Amino acid sequence: MARPVIVACAVTGSADSTAMNPAVPVTPEEIANEAIAANKAGAAIAHIHVRNPETGKASTKLEYYEEVVKRIRDSGSPVIINLTTGPGGRFVPDPADPMTAGKSSAMFTAEQRVEHVVKLKPDICSLDVASMNFGEWNMVNSPAILREMARMIQAAGVKPELEVFDTGHVRLAAQMCADGDIADPIPLFQFCLGISWGAPASRDAMALMRDLAPENAVWASFGISRHEMPMVETATKLGGHCRVGLEDNLYISRGKLASGNAELVEHAVGIVQSLGEDVATAAQAREILGLKA
Repeated sequence: MARPVIVACAVTGSADSTAMNPAVPVTPEEIANEAIAANKAGAAIAHIHVRNPETGKASTKLEYYEEVVKRIRDSGSPVIINLTTGPGGRFVPDPADPMTAGKSSAMFTAEQRVEHVVKLKPDICSLDVASMNFGEWNMVNSPAILREMARMIQAAGVKPELEVFDTGHVRLAAQMCADGDIADPIPLFQFCLGISWGAPASRDAMALMRDLAPENAVWASFGISRHEMPMVETATKLGGHCRVGLEDNLYISRGKLASGNAELVEHAVGIVQSLGEDVATAAQAREILGLKA
């Protein structure tokens, strides 16, 4: 019997990517429309960041999140809304004084990082259980901050998506589940692969992370850039779920830019179906994840 595989779509992200592909949505209206289009193409979940409409740069303004969420909800789309809480963990030490944050750092309190989640109450929000060298900067998420964020997220009735970038992160997230910091009978893990300098986008890395997750966890995985579609196949074969989208990859094939998130979702849907599995509807995804109807 075919298994329903959840396809998620990360529609915009926070990278400085708008100049590289004009299809990357910037305004709240564009972001909401991309989430709705991704759902129509087969994505049950839309993972959402927001951007400054004038500059295209990453933003954390509550008003932008409010508009995106309102537009999606008002549209009647059944897509499961997943808001990021990633911004606020960027630390780059001042070269002259490593004890001091440099100008490009952006460190927020737990309350600041989940303000939009507590107010808007999406179905899901990400929780980056990770401290690591992230390219040329440092992503810092201390266990104390994570526990406080997890408490506020769950008190708002929102399901945390535990984003993990390496095996140690999976172990920490699993311990948070064991300790009751994540008080969810169906914890959701997202294995983020291929990011410098985390776990590679490979079958072995994904399988190891799967094996380190709690037995009652539902898990998904994605690879960035050229690894995006191969990791869709790998996750499906290993019994997990998958994610695509313009946050993770700007191309539909070598040298050809994706025309939008829907095109990437359609490609992922084709891969899942070619492996003999079904693509989960939003209603099926809610049941798999233990979300309210």
